[in-house]
Amino acid sequence: MTHSRAALSALLAEHGLRPSRALGQNFVIDPNTVRRIARLAEVGPGDLAVEIGAGLGSLTLALAETGAQVVAIEVDRHLLGALRAVVEPHGVRVVAGDAMTLDFREVTGGRECVVVANLPYNVATPLVLRLLEEPAPVRRLFVMVQREVGERWAASPGDPAYGAVSVRVRYFADARVVGRVPATVFLPRPRVESVLVSLVRLERVRVDPAVVGEAALFAVVRQAFGQRRKMLRRSLADWADPEVFARADVDPTARPEQLGLEEFARLASAR
Repeated sequence: MTHSRAALSALLAEHGLRPSRALGQNFVIDPNTVRRIARLAEVGPGDLAVEIGAGLGSLTLALAETGAQVVAIEVDRHLLGALRAVVEPHGVRVVAGDAMTLDFREVTGGRECVVVANLPYNVATPLVLRLLEEPAPVRRLFVMVQREVGERWAASPGDPAYGAVSVRVRYFADARVVGRVPATVFLPRPRVESVLVSLVRLERVRVDPAVVGEAALFAVVRQAFGQRRKMLRRSLADWADPEVFARADVDPTARPEQLGLEEFARLASAR
């Protein structure tokens, strides 16, 4: 059911299509890769899988093979005719629209779902954060993304990739990189490496909003990482006096990449 390089190239030619650079389109052309993604996403009969950026349906078909109910979202109107022709015969529902603005409760009928996607660099982080932050029915995400982006989401204090986005993701979810994907499985071939990232949404955020508000917490995180090479006592000089660090039990000579979510929360609540 899934596309090979020859089959996808023929489909593009048949519909007079080519991958859009503006939309960051890189289609997966290896059946083993899409089946691997579908397997690692752990969806099957009884599950609702929502694929964002379905393209020409390579991953969509692999998801349908698992027995899951599949909804495929695609923003590129030029691809919709070909996508529908490929996936609708297999019971997939195609939704035309931008995942950054779609109402996911409407898309899923309020049903809990797993989001599976091959996300371009320019929308990956804003989209994932939107799905984690909003009270949407998304319980898990399994995404393929540029290696640097995926490693940033899953990074821990002390990791080279650790930053403000890492802290924000950890507030909402457990994130881990579960595999790599070579550039050779894409058409066109990208110049970057890709990874597979699992994000499991927490039932409750890690920091009690009654103890420290989300806005206050992420304000200090942004300010600290805005000058990540500086010690906290310098990057937060106009925000916190020495007594705040003492009350929070946080070393003022530490740098932001050394602090975890809990330490940032103590700083925010000690102010």
